[in-house]
Amino acid sequence: MTQTVLILGGSGRIGSSVALDLLQHTEANLRIGGRNETVGQMVCDRLGSRCQFYPVDLEETTALQPAIAGVDLVIHCAGPFHYRDTQVLQTCIANGVNYVDVSDHPSFTRKVRECGPQAQAAGITAIVNTGIFPGISNSLVRQDVEQLDTADSIHLSYVVGGSGGAGVTVMRTTFLGLQKPFSAWIDGTWQTVQPYSDREIIEFPAPYGRSGVYWFDMPETFTLPQTFPVKTVVTKFGTVPDFYNYLTWSVARWWHPWLLRQPAVIEFLSQVSHFMTDVSDRFSGVGVAICSDVVGQKDGQPRRSRSTLVHPNTAIAAGMGTGSVAQLLLSGQLHHPGVWVVEEALSTELFRQTLGDRHLTVQQELSTPDAPIVDSHS
Repeated sequence: MTQTVLILGGSGRIGSSVALDLLQHTEANLRIGGRNETVGQMVCDRLGSRCQFYPVDLEETTALQPAIAGVDLVIHCAGPFHYRDTQVLQTCIANGVNYVDVSDHPSFTRKVRECGPQAQAAGITAIVNTGIFPGISNSLVRQDVEQLDTADSIHLSYVVGGSGGAGVTVMRTTFLGLQKPFSAWIDGTWQTVQPYSDREIIEFPAPYGRSGVYWFDMPETFTLPQTFPVKTVVTKFGTVPDFYNYLTWSVARWWHPWLLRQPAVIEFLSQVSHFMTDVSDRFSGVGVAICSDVVGQKDGQPRRSRSTLVHPNTAIAAGMGTGSVAQLLLSGQLHHPGVWVVEEALSTELFRQTLGDRHLTVQQELSTPDAPIVDSHS
């Protein structure tokens, strides 16, 4: 019997990338859920006959039940997740339907994780934060931790070219992340960190090379220390061209916090940034590079395990990350009732298997921790 997947926000750039991955790696039929029928139908026409548009507005609570009833899996791609509640997951639990999302905001991750006991009792598996970062990045950390006997610190960095091939929603997520200080796990204690602070230069693979990254509030900041017994977790993000970093830093540094809490201001910044990247994407590209750096002990000696991954289109890479998890759930290879982040639920073996199917290459090396991979404030 053919399985059916509902992709909420399926007509957006991330949602349609997830749909494309599922069409390539599963036999499932897809419901492309969204508010705009014209746009949704255009996406379905482009993707092919296995896709059907399904009108659904998350603001209308009564619309979710008929949308979710009878499907085999729901994939939630309708951000920004800063504004979302657990309604989609709760409806999945009530209907016994597995759930995946591409959420990237800490507040949402905390809310859905509280639904773990309900999901477990209902026998459904819910995997959150499954895109590229968070998502594939978390699995890179897991495989690095597993290379060592004990891990002491995790340094996880990302750099994105321009818009990353994503829509204005991702711009909103970036500026929403500047609204307030956040807690980070440093030297065994939770310490307050200012967003987009403490610039470092990371040596990423080509074509990015030495690129600036800054502290950024993301789910990995608290899920990684909850999953792995380490003393420090650093999560940093940056963009190319570098002048976007300085613009974002100036907003975080000089704009009054009250302004950044105003939806109209966030929307203005997001639209202006999106317009700028429409121009700069032509020469910066829209790719992504990830660097996971884990330091600890192996065979009684200090060791560093470092993994890197590069993809020319961030949105497509996010679709691969989410599509991989969805594929495993549909095939029954991943069954873990409850609510989990990727690094908790996805084994390194399955991670490598699905990446290989998608021709994604991870470079991993084990070395002594003497040679620095970062230079501060360069």
